[in-house]
Amino acid sequence: MPDTVIRVSHLDKMYKLYEHKRDRLFEAMGFSKKRLYKEHYALKDVSLSVERGETVGIIGTNGSGKSTLLKIITGVLSSTAGEVEINGRISALLELGAGFNMEFTGIENIYLNGTMIGFSKEEIDERMEAILSFADIGEFVHQKVKTYSSGMFVRLAFALAINIEPEILIVDEALSVGDVFFQNKCYHKFEEFKDQGKTIIFVSHDLSSINKYCDRVMLLDHGRKLGEGSAKTMIDMYKKVLVHELDKAHGLEEDTADESTSGTDKGGRFWKNRMTLNPSADLYGNGKAEFVDFCCIDNSGEITNTIIKGDSFTVKVKVAFYEKVTEPIVALSFKNRLGVEITGTNTMVEKLNTGTPEAGDILTVEFTQQMNLQGGEYLISLGCTGFEAGEFTVYHRMYDIFNIAVISSSDKVGYYDMNSEVTIEKSHE
Repeated sequence: MPDTVIRVSHLDKMYKLYEHKRDRLFEAMGFSKKRLYKEHYALKDVSLSVERGETVGIIGTNGSGKSTLLKIITGVLSSTAGEVEINGRISALLELGAGFNMEFTGIENIYLNGTMIGFSKEEIDERMEAILSFADIGEFVHQKVKTYSSGMFVRLAFALAINIEPEILIVDEALSVGDVFFQNKCYHKFEEFKDQGKTIIFVSHDLSSINKYCDRVMLLDHGRKLGEGSAKTMIDMYKKVLVHELDKAHGLEEDTADESTSGTDKGGRFWKNRMTLNPSADLYGNGKAEFVDFCCIDNSGEITNTIIKGDSFTVKVKVAFYEKVTEPIVALSFKNRLGVEITGTNTMVEKLNTGTPEAGDILTVEFTQQMNLQGGEYLISLGCTGFEAGEFTVYHRMYDIFNIAVISSSDKVGYYDMNSEVTIEKSHE
């Protein structure tokens, strides 16, 4: 028989939005008989059950209600309607350090927060060494918290929250605090909790971590529950939410049926409009050619910014020419978050002849490859260049025009996976 430790039933959270500050006062004093506010539901009829030992992920875009749901579960917020039942002691990594007193030292704040959670002084004393070792902020623990850097502050707050031996751990993007070494320590602790069979609710935009750690995932959008199931199924659904295609089923054949200069399909939709684009992309060129449309397509034919590591995928571009150009070069490149170029290719190095497009012509180029990059975010740049009278010429470049998020459950060292086959043979003389 499953042991349910968290049960959320038909939860609503409604906020009253007033157009004028005085309207709130008028309503409170009964001066107005009509409603002076608009209703905004951060959550609407959301239900969720979590069994003991499960790791359940919650995903969704910003404003979907993820953090609101966690705050209601932990008692930080009250619900407008619905019920929440909790069976176990919760530690919540939400707003780290929210209960700290800036005038107290780190040690004093540990005792203060530990007491608020329900521990005795003796129980806190037993855990003090583990907390201080995990935080690793040295003698600063004896200084007032207001003197801490932001990094030291979150390290101490995380160390306190993670070392009180909770039965239920609730994490909201908190594993990304501090430097890379502290983040590594946080993930090791997270994995230790999972191995111990602790119950975990995990909210993150890092889909690789969701895919790696979660037994089950719930998808929220605009305060409503869209679905619940395996990580892969919910991530695939989330990809459609990101490009507003959840309720549509467009095939790639439909999108490419009309090769007009506008770059749109028969329904008048641009492929790029179904992508998440960079509003600050660096665009330039002499105007003889232009990328009028582009997209990334996963191995199921969906336009998306998210690719599963190991899957094949295609970056498809459509270049319109406004003047005659001889042998244009169409290029694709990948950078990491730091702007370091990781890999790329172009029609010239692939020994493809692009010919001599005339004004009004369109080239549609597809770059299809295996995704062997490690999990993470990558920036995609596109270029259409060539040589005129021996001089290198840029017709159109789009630096960092969109991102590709690579979802991985097994990352190796470095930027890409060599797909090594490793064997071990043991012998005894």
